[in-house]
Amino acid sequence: MMNPKIELLAPGGDIDAIKAAIIAGADAVYCGLDTFNARNRASNISFDQLVGAIRLAHQYDCKIFLTLNIVILESEFKTVIKLLNRLVNTTLDGVIVQDLGLLYVLREYFPTLDIHASTQLTTHNVGQIPFLKKLGVSRVNLSREMNLREITALTKVSNEHDVLVEVFVHGSLCVAFSGLCYSTSATAGNSGNRGRCSQACREEYETTESGNNFPLNIKDNSAFFDLPALIDAGVHSLKVEGRIKGASYVHTVIDSFRKQIDGYIETGELTQDGERLYKVFNRDFTNAFLRGDLNQSMFIDNPRDNSKNHAIDKFKADKNEIISVVQIFDAKKQLHEEKQQINATVDEKIAQVSIDKIKLKLHFISQKEQPLTLTVTTEQNASALPNSSVSTNTAVFTSNSLMTESEKLSVDKEAIEKRFKNINNANYELVEFDVEQVADGLSIPYREITTLKNELLTYLNDGIKPVAEVTLPKLERHAKPAGQKPELSILICDEEDATLVDETDADIYFKLPDAYKRGCTKFVTFFQENPRLIPWFPPVLIGKDFDVALNILQEVKPEWIVTNNTGIAYHAEQLGIKWIAGPMLNTTNSYVLQSLQQNFNCSGAFISNEISKQQIRHIVRPKNFKMMYSIYHPILLMASRQCFFQQSVGCEKPRIDNGCMLSCDKKTSIKNLKGVSFSIDKQKGGYPSIYNQDQFLNTDIIDDLSDLFDGFMIDLTEIGAGGKQLPGKVELIKQFEAVLSGEEQASKVLFDMVPESTNQQYYNGL
Repeated sequence: MMNPKIELLAPGGDIDAIKAAIIAGADAVYCGLDTFNARNRASNISFDQLVGAIRLAHQYDCKIFLTLNIVILESEFKTVIKLLNRLVNTTLDGVIVQDLGLLYVLREYFPTLDIHASTQLTTHNVGQIPFLKKLGVSRVNLSREMNLREITALTKVSNEHDVLVEVFVHGSLCVAFSGLCYSTSATAGNSGNRGRCSQACREEYETTESGNNFPLNIKDNSAFFDLPALIDAGVHSLKVEGRIKGASYVHTVIDSFRKQIDGYIETGELTQDGERLYKVFNRDFTNAFLRGDLNQSMFIDNPRDNSKNHAIDKFKADKNEIISVVQIFDAKKQLHEEKQQINATVDEKIAQVSIDKIKLKLHFISQKEQPLTLTVTTEQNASALPNSSVSTNTAVFTSNSLMTESEKLSVDKEAIEKRFKNINNANYELVEFDVEQVADGLSIPYREITTLKNELLTYLNDGIKPVAEVTLPKLERHAKPAGQKPELSILICDEEDATLVDETDADIYFKLPDAYKRGCTKFVTFFQENPRLIPWFPPVLIGKDFDVALNILQEVKPEWIVTNNTGIAYHAEQLGIKWIAGPMLNTTNSYVLQSLQQNFNCSGAFISNEISKQQIRHIVRPKNFKMMYSIYHPILLMASRQCFFQQSVGCEKPRIDNGCMLSCDKKTSIKNLKGVSFSIDKQKGGYPSIYNQDQFLNTDIIDDLSDLFDGFMIDLTEIGAGGKQLPGKVELIKQFEAVLSGEEQASKVLFDMVPESTNQQYYNGL
């Protein structure tokens, strides 16, 4: 059934792009300020420009959402709160958030701000919807890897929880799961979780065995012809990627989608051919994720603009013959002229709209035995209005009490100026302040001056009363029991390694796969037969794989689990199972810990390996809450639902099927042009993943911060080794136990055992 209220959500990387989106017919625009957003490479906008954009958008019945979609560091919360105190007194329509701690702060202290879950939260299963709903989220942007069947299942559950669903329908695709890509964080210190992704997936690599130079580069996403299916699936918002793109791109794409949506709603047919989308930047298009058809054609060995190639290919198809060099030149020339015309047309359109501040005039009158009177006049520029006419409005406010003579306190010109002349704000320019008709020696109770000012502020803010400034209460730091040393824990994934319980008293986590045969029960039996093993749930569990993982949780009912997936976390809390938040939940601040404990009865959390010693030091532990940290593990750069082997070593299969996930266990490597090698690893039941050439090995934290942590984990899964010979597991355990017990030479022995290692992230941080 068609939903005429479907929302078209546009990107706005700068003020011109926002204007272009609005006049092209976007129902909403998402944009970022110069801090706290996941597109640092976009121009972004100032706070004053944001308020102007909100005002302009609302005149066109368009909404503005602000991106605050990065993980937040402990030291940044004072600045974040200052920003939120300003945002809450605007008419902003929503904030887009990744950080679980920021979600907690927004729900607890800024309830009037509408909260949207960013795609960086990797939302892909039905358990995650109630988890996010409990944190105050009103809509979720689903992972871009989802297919229509999976989207339909999630929208059904979202409707039950009164949560709207948003899906990307056009623009750049990440080959990695969003929020779980650490490629440029580990290699260059530029974290995608902080908006500084250096796009390693677009880089050129040494030519692979299958003959590709850009083996990780996939085409752009476009669901231009899938709108009926998305609408039938119950999707509320169709989101276009592109905050790094300019106004011409945004206007062309949004105008094309606007016409397609409107035409379909009116006629029940798709009326647009989509050719205009090829005239602005693109890497060619694919809808393979949406269609659940993950094939080799998703990749393109060119990360740059494909519009010229498309123009030439179309010219060939139209001529149905081999074309000459001259004709190729003519095709390129025609495209260039069309692009210039697009730019000129968009520039002309956006020049006609303005975000100039509204002119504000304040006129005060006071007379004996009369109320203090304030006349407010606002005047808006014609170019800031859709009907191109100047808008002037006047309102009058009066005090409740009458002005009386007073020798002590006088509400005179100076007193009124002191209270009202700073009324200049991001929305208004105070151009006239008239107090000439204010008499001296008269007064009213000063609380009425405050009331009058609040009435003025409410009027100027579209009738919304000012929200008082919030100050976060100081968090109480709870030390762990005196004299308690951190304990060692171990992660394994091979069932044969269950015998390690005989070699150590350490907690041993067993990493469950990402994928299973439908109805798989072998792990239920495995955990029942090995009660010492603690289930470790992976970050991505989609569809039937989530169902199987949830069944393991329900049938085994372990005392403890570690989960990197919030859907499993939600159900663990429902079942009364103690759970620890895994390192892939990107925990970087105290408010994440507060949120997980208070809302989901979480018992502990691994602190993110992306942050530095200094950034870790300031995190405040809640009472009766464990803090954990992984000190030895392969460094995951990215994991993908797509196959990394197709473009590296090649594969006989033209497309990925369920059997690939369950049976493939290939290993290979790719090398960038600097000669740095990266392991591509795929274990049975796991997603294809890319790893750094070095292992993460950090024994410094044991000396530096043992007082903060209850446990340090070592990963013995051997995933990501890329064929390298690793030390014996029993020997590694003994050496790490020796380090924790304070043996001086143990660390040196470890570094000799693991020569290719780094702890750079521990010192660089975010």
